[in-house]
This record gives sequence, C-alpha cells and structure tokens, in this order.
Amino acid sequence: MKTIVVPSQPAPAARLMERAAAFCRQFRGNREGASTIEFALVLPILTTLGMYGAEIANMQIVRMQVSQMAISVADNASRLQQTNNNVIAPTLTEADVDSIMKGAEAQGRGIRLSEKGRVILSSLEADPVTGKQFIHWQRCAGGKKAQKSRYGDDGPGNGLNGNAMTGMGGGKTRVAATPGTAVMFAEVYYDYEGIFGELFVRNFQFSQEAAFVVRDVRDLRAANLPGITGTGGKSKCT
Repeated sequence: MKTIVVPSQPAPAARLMERAAAFCRQFRGNREGASTIEFALVLPILTTLGMYGAEIANMQIVRMQVSQMAISVADNASRLQQTNNNVIAPTLTEADVDSIMKGAEAQGRGIRLSEKGRVILSSLEADPVTGKQFIHWQRCAGGKKAQKSRYGDDGPGNGLNGNAMTGMGGGKTRVAATPGTAVMFAEVYYDYEGIFGELFVRNFQFSQEAAFVVRDVRDLRAANLPGITGTGGKSKCT
C-alpha cells in the first residue's frame, strides 16, 4: 500500500502573521504619499499658529486705532474755532463739540465704537481763584454709557467740589493745566472681543488717553459754567 504525504498547512493565525509581516515590509519601503502624511500631521499646528498670529495682529491694529482716535479727539478739540469779536466773548458751542464726537464715532465705525466703546472729552483747567485743577466741562460719545472717566466729571467730582485733583493722566505722565489755559483731555475705552472668541485671548478693555493744550482763544472763566454755550447738545455724559 502506497503512502501519500500531504504537506501540512500553516495555521490561520500563522498565515495572518505572515501577511501582516509582508505588508509591513512593503509599507516600510513605500515612500508614496509621505509628504501628504507629513502635511496632515503638521497642519493642525500650522493652523493654530496662523490663527494665533492673526489674533495678535488684529489686537495691535485695534489698539492703534483706539490710540489714534484719542489723539484725533483731543487734537480736534484743541483747534475748535470760536466766535470772537469786540462784543461777544469767545464761546464754545454744543454743536462744536458734537461735531468732534460725531467724527470720533465715524472714525471708529470699523470697530463698532458706537456699540463697544466710549469716548470721553474733558476740559482740564486751573481755577483762577483757588488755583485748583478742575474739569470745566465734559462730553461723551459711544454706546458704553456705563463707562465713566477715571479722573472725575464736570459735576460733583470736577475737582472744585469733593476730592482735589492734581491733574489727569496715569502714571508719571499726569497732565495739569496752567492758569489761563485749558487742556483737552481725551479718554477712549473699547471692549475688545477676539476674532476667534476666547480661544486665544479673553475679552478685555483697551484704554488710551491723549492731551492737547487749546490753541485758540477761549473763554476760560471758571464762573462761566458749564463752559459750553448753545442748546441741543447730543454729547452729554448721561
């Protein structure tokens, strides 16, 4: 009787391991699509860095706009031309100040200042009798009506009533008016919101200040309160 020898077949598990090993050898030597895989791995990092860079750049742009707005308001207010002749003393009208504030709101339209910001313009002067620094008048623009000046107002907190003022301005740059002059002091406050929400930065407030000495003839008599003539002003800080 003839004996037939049948070759033994590898177990299913062994066949699976052999196929896996062969696939790994083939995959290890295959360089096709390597760049695509590498790009897919670094894409989240590049995207995050790009978004963060855009956020930082936007913050700097907005900060510069707020700073330029404060400078423009104080500068324009210092140049206001007044009625001046031999009969009528130089006067500053509500319409004059309204024009400055409307200009500030137009300048800040791109960053929605009328909704998210506040412009405060104060006339800082020296009282001719007491020599005290005081806010002769103050006007505002912008939608953040709860925002107050950090230095005072033209009412009970004007420097003549209540706590005395040594000037306006933070840190070592405090500004004081000399007798017979007025300083147009502008404060701009703006609530910044990130372009990606709070992914990279929390919402916070920009604040910028600027001051210019008045460059024209202006009636600065302390008794001439409130310091602005005319009616119908739309820029009162209410």
